[in-house]
Amino acid sequence: MLQAGPAVSQEKHGVIPHAPLLKTVLPGTKNLEVAVYETEYAPGGINPRHLHPAAITFYVVSGTGVWQEDGKPPITLHAGESLFVPAGTIHSHWNPSTTDHLRFLEFIVAEKGKGRSIPEPMKK
Repeated sequence: MLQAGPAVSQEKHGVIPHAPLLKTVLPGTKNLEVAVYETEYAPGGINPRHLHPAAITFYVVSGTGVWQEDGKPPITLHAGESLFVPAGTIHSHWNPSTTDHLRFLEFIVAEKGKGRSIPEPMKK
């Protein structure tokens, strides 16, 4: 089966970490947390197949990124565009540019400490 996108190992690379912009327990709950992350990918940066145990919304601040859910064609997002990915959806995303950085926001509401990504094994 052909896979759209760059041929890469199943290792995250070119992802520049940032501290969360917001991470707090929602008022009136004991264990429900809202988090907002700013994420930056260097040219060619990729986060290979993974999932989030909670739904996540991506919003592109600058650059162009490609998101691909397993079994679906890739979606290209530009600055000002967003994408909702349901909880448990295996997907990957990358920066197709060879010159420009990709910056996007991630909005997650999940049980405390359970919103970040979980790597998935390589497809056979």
